[in-house]
Amino acid sequence: MKKLGILVALLGAIIIFSNKIYYPSLPIDSITQKEAIRKINTSSNDLVELSKDHNATWYITAISTMGIQKVDADIQQLMKNEGWVFLEKEGGGLFFEKNEERTIITTEMWTKQYVLIQVPARIKQ
Repeated sequence: MKKLGILVALLGAIIIFSNKIYYPSLPIDSITQKEAIRKINTSSNDLVELSKDHNATWYITAISTMGIQKVDADIQQLMKNEGWVFLEKEGGGLFFEKNEERTIITTEMWTKQYVLIQVPARIKQ
């Protein structure tokens, strides 16, 4: 009986580890933690698209040794490429303006190593 308990615990640990369910849940229903980690680990890009719907495009990025400043710089470059001008940062929000329209790009620490970025759909069509 003790061996069966150990076997069940080991099997459970393998399932948890292989499916990355020890990571926090994502604010995106269309992708799992395992898929998100796979996408970031197999990409050569700093910002990796996770999901896109009619409301937003979600990205993930790894925190480098340069920290959150690198993440902010990458977001600013992404927005600059779309014609938006950076205004300011408040907490996890980066504020931009284009043709007298303002928008906010939000960032969220998902884990100590990864940041999630939400870009409103109207920015990246």
